Amino acid sequence: MESMAMHQREIERAGHRISYLEMRPEGADQASLKSGDALPTIVFVHGWPERGYSWRHQLPVLAGLGFRALAPDLRGYGNSTVYSEKHAYTLEKMVGDMIGLLDALGISEAIWVGHDWGGPIVWSIASHHPDRCRAVASLCVPYFHLERGLDHVIDLVDRSVYPEAQFPAGQWDYQRFYEESFEAATAAFDANPRATIKALFRKGDPAGMGQIAGTAEVRRHGGWFGGLPEAPDLPIDTDVISEADLDFYAEDLAKHGFFGPDSFYVNHSANAEYALRAVNDGKLSMPALFLAGRYDFVCETVTSGAAGPMRTMCSDLEEQVIDSGHWMAQERPIEVNQALVSWLLRRQLMTSF
Repeated sequence: MESMAMHQREIERAGHRISYLEMRPEGADQASLKSGDALPTIVFVHGWPERGYSWRHQLPVLAGLGFRALAPDLRGYGNSTVYSEKHAYTLEKMVGDMIGLLDALGISEAIWVGHDWGGPIVWSIASHHPDRCRAVASLCVPYFHLERGLDHVIDLVDRSVYPEAQFPAGQWDYQRFYEESFEAATAAFDANPRATIKALFRKGDPAGMGQIAGTAEVRRHGGWFGGLPEAPDLPIDTDVISEADLDFYAEDLAKHGFFGPDSFYVNHSANAEYALRAVNDGKLSMPALFLAGRYDFVCETVTSGAAGPMRTMCSDLEEQVIDSGHWMAQERPIEVNQALVSWLLRRQLMTSF
């Protein structure tokens, strides 16, 4: 029998390749999986600029509890297909990739967990393909939010912190920078991927509460990192990633570059149109979990009203605040795992489908 181990696998469907990590319960070898639904499946979807590897702390826990745990690399990352056109990175296409992954593995439905851009992806799976979604959870990004386009998100900005006259796009100004200066944004990241990761992957800082996030002034300062041509060489924050983790991320981003990951930010109009085609007017009835980062001051939902629409649109919603910054699954893995597992137990989702 196959012992519980993390495996890197690949599938190809309709010309698109998906690389993914997989862990199964001990003893659940390939021969024992007579169908894709022989085990309950949970799929973890990463955000920018991560990979399925960002869920390395969650996969063994859920596999140990009886799940077939998957963490795919989204298009543009890892060994998944990298496209050279910006319009290839819409939510509709990424949702299609995830449904294609289930189809290729013979899995009828899964529990979906997302972080950062992975949040809009799993929320969109829930709203467009509810028959393939047993339950849905998101870290940092609530439902009825970023998947509906940048203008919608800006309408939810906390104007007590970001006066409109001074900060018209609020903390989302950096996304306007992608739209207006895509090549400059990508070039600054590509110039030194290792320094970029060290600069970005920082733990949450309570001192930032109620303050202006740096992302609110990206255009005013001429780009990321204060307009510098590349990220400053900061010390690694080992509360979020190790040296080995840094090597993994930096090597991949040096190989493929940031064009694909950054293209996620320039398809807001197409994403908003796609959101309008959700079934049941976008209302979700399956169990849903939202984990907010107390010190995530870009995806801020603790003191603002940004999560309000989600509460209206989800009939079976649980929420929890984690004392974390944005990189929650890596900064606070124990707390995230506890929140996920306790939710799965409460909603009776630990049994097979």
